[in-house]
Amino acid sequence: MSLASRLTRHPIPFDKGLGADALTHLPDLAPELRPLIEGTAGCSPYLALLIGKEAEWLAEALTRDPGDVQSDLLKDTAALERADLESGLRQAKRRVHLYAALADLGGVWPLEEVTGLISDFADAAVSVCLRRLLVPEARRGKIPGLSEADAATGAGMVAIAMGKMGARELNYSSDIDLICLFDDDRFDDADEMEARAGFIRVTRKMAATLNDVTREGYVFRTDLRLRPDASVTPVCISMTAAERYYEAEGRNWERAAYIKARAAAGDIAAGERFLEILTPFVWRKHLDFAAIEDTQNMRRKIRSHKGLHGPIKLEGHDMKLGPGGIREIEFFAQTRQIVSGGRDPDLRLRGTVPALAMLAEKDWISDQTARELTDHYRAHREIEHRVQMIHDTQTHDLPTNEDGFRRLANLCGQSDVAGFRAGLQERLAAVDALCEPFFKTETTPAHDMPDLSETAEDIVARWPGYPALRSARGQAIFARLKPDILARFLDTPRPDEALTNFDGFLRGLPAGVQLFALFEANPSLVDLLVDICGTAPGLSRHLSRNSGVLDAVIGGGFFEAWPGEEALEADLESDLEGLDYEDVLNATRRWKKEWHFRIGVHHLRGLIDAEEAGAQYSQLASTIIRALWPRVAEEVARRHGPAPGKGGAVVAMGSLGAGQLTAGSDLDLIVIYDADGVEMSEGKRPLDARGWYAKATKTLITALSAPTGDGTLYEVDMRLRPSGRQGPVATSVDSYRNYHLGEAWTWEHLALTRARPLAGKPALLDAIEAVRVEVLTVTRDPAKVVADAQDMRARLAAAGRVGEGLDAKEGPGRMKDIELVAQAAALIAHCPRRDVAAQLRAGVSLGWLEAGQADALQEAHHLYGRLNQATRLLTDKRLDLDEIGLGGRRFLSRETDVADVGELAAKTESIRARAEGIIAKAMAKPPKDA
Repeated sequence: MSLASRLTRHPIPFDKGLGADALTHLPDLAPELRPLIEGTAGCSPYLALLIGKEAEWLAEALTRDPGDVQSDLLKDTAALERADLESGLRQAKRRVHLYAALADLGGVWPLEEVTGLISDFADAAVSVCLRRLLVPEARRGKIPGLSEADAATGAGMVAIAMGKMGARELNYSSDIDLICLFDDDRFDDADEMEARAGFIRVTRKMAATLNDVTREGYVFRTDLRLRPDASVTPVCISMTAAERYYEAEGRNWERAAYIKARAAAGDIAAGERFLEILTPFVWRKHLDFAAIEDTQNMRRKIRSHKGLHGPIKLEGHDMKLGPGGIREIEFFAQTRQIVSGGRDPDLRLRGTVPALAMLAEKDWISDQTARELTDHYRAHREIEHRVQMIHDTQTHDLPTNEDGFRRLANLCGQSDVAGFRAGLQERLAAVDALCEPFFKTETTPAHDMPDLSETAEDIVARWPGYPALRSARGQAIFARLKPDILARFLDTPRPDEALTNFDGFLRGLPAGVQLFALFEANPSLVDLLVDICGTAPGLSRHLSRNSGVLDAVIGGGFFEAWPGEEALEADLESDLEGLDYEDVLNATRRWKKEWHFRIGVHHLRGLIDAEEAGAQYSQLASTIIRALWPRVAEEVARRHGPAPGKGGAVVAMGSLGAGQLTAGSDLDLIVIYDADGVEMSEGKRPLDARGWYAKATKTLITALSAPTGDGTLYEVDMRLRPSGRQGPVATSVDSYRNYHLGEAWTWEHLALTRARPLAGKPALLDAIEAVRVEVLTVTRDPAKVVADAQDMRARLAAAGRVGEGLDAKEGPGRMKDIELVAQAAALIAHCPRRDVAAQLRAGVSLGWLEAGQADALQEAHHLYGRLNQATRLLTDKRLDLDEIGLGGRRFLSRETDVADVGELAAKTESIRARAEGIIAKAMAKPPKDA
């Protein structure tokens, strides 16, 4: 369908000008096009000139399908020869502008199609220049190793389109912003400088071809100043040099610029690799609210430089940079993208309209805000285009007189100039109202500082010396936050106590700008921090070392119900997909910290109880091991060949096996493998089966416990493997079975009651579980089992592990003592269950325990389990009631269902003494039969 048959807008009204003259160049013009052409030419001297120059081409193009015309324009541009570049590109530009303008004015194309054609033409123009200009350099041998054939793909040189060109949003009179780079990996060190000189010559010639004004005009004003350190670097630099610059010196405005960056011409593949390398620079792993202040500063500088302050007045108003203008909407979207795009790749969009839509989809802005800003953005861009159409000038300023406004209104298809002005004023005001609050910094005057106690004054006086407050920027943001933070601490039951814990948090921060900006943008996080500091000093200290976990609180879903193990595994896999091994280790650590922190906050706030927290900590660790084990195997296989035989499996022991981890638990693990008769691996450096799985086990331990830039995951204990410290770190499944059936000590069989095959191939996991059940169902002498258990109790007492006060785990009548009896009962009764309650019921079935005794032991274990979970959340040290403060003591009381810690001490001692008596009585009289 031709352009003529698709017109949807009314004719453009204009009662004087050049319209009639323009029509004389188009004698065969279709009647329905005459009002559009006449009005267009009458309003725009520039388009009237183009109509005159391209009359013959236009008459034919108007009868064709617009898609075919676009395609031919781009093909013809790409096919230009070197000798025809200057003239051919300028003719192509005239045709692109003319056709796009008529399709735009006639209502055939939306904004995105107009800017898309202009941008695609810019790509084609830059591309044909590079291709044609590289050829003579190749012929002269000025770029080592470059052939004429290589020139067709850029030979390692790429033009990165920035700004509106990168986003495919070019207007009629846009500059094109390019960063020209070359892939220095393609050249030997000795040849790199010569190649660099050749690429610099090509870049200069390309820019001149596009930029220079001839008697036929120009193609694009070409700006190369966005390159790294433009004042001292040449117009084309190596990718390595650019990467080093951004890594060491890159600024936030450069990060924002790279949101829209696109490899547009030349060696596209090399350009895309470079942009991928820059991903960590552009998209920070944490929510980057400091970018908001950078944007505020940038806006202030622009407005001061351009004098764009005061109320919105239409005459001469800058539609791009002025209040309520295009840049406001672009900043609004880009700043939010910078803030959150590091965590959510879906937000890494180049276009403003798609970015607004995705921000709404991700709940960063409301659907209504996205719709309104999108509507205003398209309307603003239309005004911008019309202003530029009139004289082909690089301007964004509205007219300064009535005749100018009438011309502009007419180009927009409106004859009611007063209504046009009123609508435009309303849109500018609406954009300003939507965007200005986002960029406006709220400040608290110094006189609003609350009155502090002498202790609090001493604490606050220390803060200027902390690392987080050494930078001027960190100080400035914190100065705005401090009055409100202090006021919130004064509202806590023990202000000085809570403030002391906050002091520990602040002292531990290595830097403050990002975190303080996060608090400023999200005051609810300050409430959470005050809550933590008022309750859990240990958690606040942990938070100071891992402040990035606060991102998750505002990232969506933080306070939702636990997703379950399957969803957890899918979430981690999505984070790890496509990463290399080292990045996997760091990404897993970041992921674990966020979920671990979430469990702690949910427990602290009473959203889950101690049993749920234990199950969630266990599922978290299990998920991590399942994700890492196959990647560990791949890492070992890379050096030594694939795993021999049927593979290896990780078995959880202790608290992880029983699903009772706490916030501070380490992991008891063993590794079991099935070599299936295969003696050696097949690889560059083959290993025997035992050596291969030993290497994999040690690699797993390192993956879990070694510190990286993002910390550690878990401490790992392998002492529960066959033969303990003297045994191999990995055991074959046959040796595992034979050992437990013929050599293992009773304590090792007791530990087996909580073993859980965790990671590996399902068949091997089933085989290991079958061995466990087989060993547990062997008939044993109950007296020996009980005697050995009693011996273990004596050894623990002799080692000083007797417990006292509110110690939940060690000593007679506490958790480990109860678990020992339960495991002995399970072993004698052939019970494969891992939970204490079921194991104690097995003791009842033996007649070893009375039902009331089992209930009492279960009650004691339950109370001590809740106390243990709460203690490990509050502190990573021995429980000190004075250190944890009033908030911590209240949390302990809530978790153990007592009025205060005095009652807790009495309650735990009463229950402990009863449990100790039951256990002593049971140990003195073993069951007679299994």
